[in-house]
Amino acid sequence: MSTSLEATTPPEPADLSGRLDGASKLRIFTVLAVIVLFTEVAPMQFVMVSAALRQIAPTFPDQGANINWAIIIFGVIGAAASPLIGKMSDIWGKKRMFLLCGALFLIGCAICAITSNWMLFLLGRGLQATAIATAIISYGLIRDLMPRKYVPIGLGVASTGLGVSAVAGPLIGGYIVDHHSWRAIFWFLFVFTVIMIPLVALIVPESRLRTPQRLDVVGAVLLAAGATLTLIYLDKGQDWGWAKPSTLVWLIGGLLLLAVFPLVELRVRQPIMDMKLLFNPRVSVVLFIALLASFMIGYQGYAAGYMTQSPPASEVTAGVVQGTIAEIQARTGQTLPAQAVQVSLDPGYTYGDNLSLLGFAVNVTLAQAVIGMIAGLLGGFWIRRSGARSPLILALGVMAVTATALGLFEHSWPVIALISAVYGLAFGLYYASTPNLIVEGVPAEQQGISAGMLGVMNSMGAAIGIAVATAFLNANPVRAEISVAGNHVATKDIPLLFADRGYELGFYFVAVAAAVALAGALVMKHGRTAATGGTAF
Repeated sequence: MSTSLEATTPPEPADLSGRLDGASKLRIFTVLAVIVLFTEVAPMQFVMVSAALRQIAPTFPDQGANINWAIIIFGVIGAAASPLIGKMSDIWGKKRMFLLCGALFLIGCAICAITSNWMLFLLGRGLQATAIATAIISYGLIRDLMPRKYVPIGLGVASTGLGVSAVAGPLIGGYIVDHHSWRAIFWFLFVFTVIMIPLVALIVPESRLRTPQRLDVVGAVLLAAGATLTLIYLDKGQDWGWAKPSTLVWLIGGLLLLAVFPLVELRVRQPIMDMKLLFNPRVSVVLFIALLASFMIGYQGYAAGYMTQSPPASEVTAGVVQGTIAEIQARTGQTLPAQAVQVSLDPGYTYGDNLSLLGFAVNVTLAQAVIGMIAGLLGGFWIRRSGARSPLILALGVMAVTATALGLFEHSWPVIALISAVYGLAFGLYYASTPNLIVEGVPAEQQGISAGMLGVMNSMGAAIGIAVATAFLNANPVRAEISVAGNHVATKDIPLLFADRGYELGFYFVAVAAAVALAGALVMKHGRTAATGGTAF
């Protein structure tokens, strides 16, 4: 059975192995800070581009609802490419691939900032998507470079960041969206990356650990293509129709490729990932838990933002009244007083605070982000002392409880903010635990691909959670019942607004998924002893 280099030999001197044993704490934590800051560009761009989507849309007027592909393509390409880039980092060097991802992201930012061609814009977004793999690579870099006692802590910090994406991202993005062109977002990301690339090149040493093998191109294509087709189905199924043959072909094709992947990998001499390792409970149970836990992670971020930034029911009702008066005047020339038009929402809804992105960031996500960062750091210390299983159990328990609370309690922004702040504890501990479990469960030469598989599960879980919850929302639309002078004249669906019941069913669904993941963590055999920094396997 394969073992890590450190598990079979004494630690080498820092100048030979690349590990920072004997380095000052300032040196160690400077390297860690640069690694973590570099990885924050992917989540930071997601927050900013999502916020600017309505401003981006007029530049591409022919795309209509397809403008969502500005977001979808980033997640799909990033998730599909992560295992491949992770494996390439195992073979050719982690810092080298780290910098390559940064260079591709830089090119993508420049393309998106200057183009008004839709296909070129998507090309730029696809290049930017490689930044998702920086988080995957960072786990391996931290394992290889940090002194063993700092590895669990470093992974805890890397998992939740230093606040640039979670705190500064929404604040900066909100300011840019309110005061500048959407192109300024991509120039900001361009400048951030230009600053970070030389810092990584100069400060972060390269890992000396390599996997001496050729890249399994067939396995890489099967895995990437299968993940891509499946994620496209999950992201677009609601718009295209889940059961339409033209939609199902994406799912069937993706699942077939994913099913063929292990069969092919069992036969090749140098597979992209050792199948015995993939199906080892040390890996498979973690991936199963990650898939289910990410239902909550994807849906909570989507629903909290959407509910608090929606208009209140009174504003929607007033808008329908004014629209009805204008419509009657255009048709008949008759001007009606506002009191002649009665509008009721059936069903109504109780959420809606009309927060701007900046208001949402300050009032809702700031506390969640800060608590998540603190929990990630403290989770690293906890994991170093007693293993990653206990923090993961707590994280999943809090996920299940907060998801249930979001379904049960009032939907005003203060209540959502309070529950989300508690959820921040789960968010930080979850992201501290899962990479540590992978690091403890796989040999060094399989670190990149294993972390890549974890990234795929997180992305698929978030996509599934949002897709299923969106089905609940679309089944519970808000309708306006319109009467004029006491006579019912029309029933209209209110676009982009959904009854409370739709959101509540989504929260209950992800609560059940978190509870099932919790059961998996309770029976999990590994992660019960102090983390070793990667020598336990």
